Amino acid sequence: MDIDLVFKIAAIGIIVAVLNQLLIRSGREDQAMMTTLAGLIVVLYIILTQISQLFVTIKTLFDL
Repeated sequence: MDIDLVFKIAAIGIIVAVLNQLLIRSGREDQAMMTTLAGLIVVLYIILTQISQLFVTIKTLFDL
């Protein structure tokens, strides 16, 4: 696992948090919620691809 992955997730979190606060302060709570959900989905996709690569590595390691 690269440290770049941690930085990517942290950057997405910071961007989503700033956008969320800006949208809430401007009275757009619905769009703020959608932004938060979109950020969560992106991070989950990144994590799931890494978990998938982990399972492929384990499978090839043990010749399953």
